[in-house]
Amino acid sequence: MLAGLQRDLEGLYPELVNIRRDLHMYPELSFQEVNTPQKVADYLQNLGLEVRTGVGGRGVIGLLRGGAAQEGARTIALRADFDALPIQDEKEVPYKSRIPGVMHACGHDMHTAALLGAAYVVSKVKDELGGNVVFLHQFGEEKPPGGAKAMIEDGCLDGVDVIYGAHVWPALAVGEIAVTEGYAMAAGDLFEIEIKGHGGHGAQPHLTVDPVIAGCQLALNLQQIVSRRVNPLDPAVLTVASIHGGQASNVIPDTCKLTGTVRCFNPEVRQLLQDQIAKITRATCEAADAEGTVVFRQGYDALWNHPEKVRSVEEVAKRVVGEEKFKRVEPSMTGEDFSAYLQKVPGAFFFVGVGNPERDAIYPLHHPRFDGDERAMLITANLFLHLVWKELQENHE
Repeated sequence: MLAGLQRDLEGLYPELVNIRRDLHMYPELSFQEVNTPQKVADYLQNLGLEVRTGVGGRGVIGLLRGGAAQEGARTIALRADFDALPIQDEKEVPYKSRIPGVMHACGHDMHTAALLGAAYVVSKVKDELGGNVVFLHQFGEEKPPGGAKAMIEDGCLDGVDVIYGAHVWPALAVGEIAVTEGYAMAAGDLFEIEIKGHGGHGAQPHLTVDPVIAGCQLALNLQQIVSRRVNPLDPAVLTVASIHGGQASNVIPDTCKLTGTVRCFNPEVRQLLQDQIAKITRATCEAADAEGTVVFRQGYDALWNHPEKVRSVEEVAKRVVGEEKFKRVEPSMTGEDFSAYLQKVPGAFFFVGVGNPERDAIYPLHHPRFDGDERAMLITANLFLHLVWKELQENHE
């Protein structure tokens, strides 16, 4: 039966490409998704699934009840995200974004099409399925606080025993699958620092309190946190990404602003980073007779893959793409709100290769020319199919 479903999936490939390209041409930003969730809901309803819209605000879930499921049968959830980014699409392809300044530069259109493909083939055997499947389509992944927590609070994981998610990864060649056991992606927080001084003429700095000099000194001082306060065995990143102060070359401004991000896995290190940023800001500004204010914006928690479910991904990946194309990789300091689901139920988040120089799929995520080899959608859907089969059929026959 599984072999037949794989053939059905391969026959569906042109439709998946059409779905993906339609989404790519008409992307919608985080928390502004209107047409995308409607398209998803319509597709799931046509498959005969029980569909809920507006989950957590803009999310969509489709529930497939297995016809052979007994009382207490397991339920597996599969997740895809569908929001886009505020980036101008610079590709020259027929399916280039038609919405100025908005683009699917992170592959969420591929995630959505792949999960719809998985829903299509799984729905064909729902009468024989010994459990239930939740197809979870999430809004707002790109912009904290994200859509995951809101959807969880609205019950998207009610009755769910295990969850899996996938993300396209241009650093991997199409056909390759990668996963990380344990901590896989970092917690990521943002900070904004405003330094208030006393402006004046650039020729008379002794009559001013220069916030720009204080800001530059602070940017250097903050680097001591990771190098001298964090255990070298605990990965951490602190990046000052912008410094803004003044407009004229001969005027010392009143204020200077710094923004940046911190990334780590360990919750204790996360708190340490925030405490030290506040402490060093106060001390640096005091030494310059300036005032400093720090605002932290909490991002997503670190993503922790459950070891047992990582082994499940490894098993099915080797079936689908072959042992030589499966990889276990080091953690990434990027972030993902899939972490919220994994705090509630066991599961794993894995990466699917989309890189292919022959199709100009060579650019990283969030790049204005990002694209991916669309055959990765078949692989993703196939992995989802095999995970459903493993969780609901093989493990309980």
